[in-house]
Amino acid sequence: MRHLITPLDFSVGELDRLFDLADDMREHQERYAHLCDGKKLASLFYEPSTRTRLSIETAMLNLGGRTMGFSDAGSSSAAKGESVADTIRTVSCFADIAAIRHPKEGAATVAAQFSRIPVINAGDGGHQHPTQTLTDLLTIRNLKNRLSSLTIGLCGDLKFGRTVHSLVNALARYQDIRFVFISPPELRMPDYITEFLDDRGIHYEEYIRLEEVIGKLDLLYMTRVQRERFFNEEDYVRLRNFYILDAEKMSLAKNDMFVLHPLPRVNEISVEVDNDPRAAYFRQVQFGVYVRMALIATLLELV
Repeated sequence: MRHLITPLDFSVGELDRLFDLADDMREHQERYAHLCDGKKLASLFYEPSTRTRLSIETAMLNLGGRTMGFSDAGSSSAAKGESVADTIRTVSCFADIAAIRHPKEGAATVAAQFSRIPVINAGDGGHQHPTQTLTDLLTIRNLKNRLSSLTIGLCGDLKFGRTVHSLVNALARYQDIRFVFISPPELRMPDYITEFLDDRGIHYEEYIRLEEVIGKLDLLYMTRVQRERFFNEEDYVRLRNFYILDAEKMSLAKNDMFVLHPLPRVNEISVEVDNDPRAAYFRQVQFGVYVRMALIATLLELV
């Protein structure tokens, strides 16, 4: 039995096969419409989510399976003090696979240790978000026809952004990847990520101003400043509008530079950018359904 707790749980070769399957599911959805007949997915979401929860549940429904679970810790026995370990033990009696989103780092690891069914980490605090990373990688592969020889800029909240931490870890395994980290000093990439890159001799640069570097990027991954990760409102208010991607900044970028965003956005991407053909963040959402379909089928050993 396998789980997906971090993007590194799958080798590069396994990821290639997963993405091939996701592309086939996208092109031939009818072929997989009954793959999960009789199977049940439990979505255990201890903090708010729109895209991830609905994407995972849609993926299961597209495969012919059913879903159950909760979208708020307050509507589960966690409100009574039940531990993650006890919750997953219980859920293992009802479902065939589970997806868990939790505000505490390491919660998904605990769930996997006590589970009798495959566990998908749907985000744990500011740590990892592996299904978003799979979505990002599949999107990049479809947009650029490769996952190597790329310069990718990651902009915004790099300190608390679990999506960027996961993406850096995953992309670092591909050849000739160059990272550009763009953030205010207070939200720079954590040392454990930069030390990871230093140890492997992987190139990265750090900037404060997006305008200085946008012109040399193949991909720009925007993130929001996350209010829920701040300890005080004053710091959040001071930093929330630090970066706003607009048409003027996009005019400095390459014609084939695509913009990604894990969403939700607040105001870090102006709505005027939505009509730019290089804006790929809503296409990214759609790719997320297909890659999660492929992941569910793989973890359930149905393909």
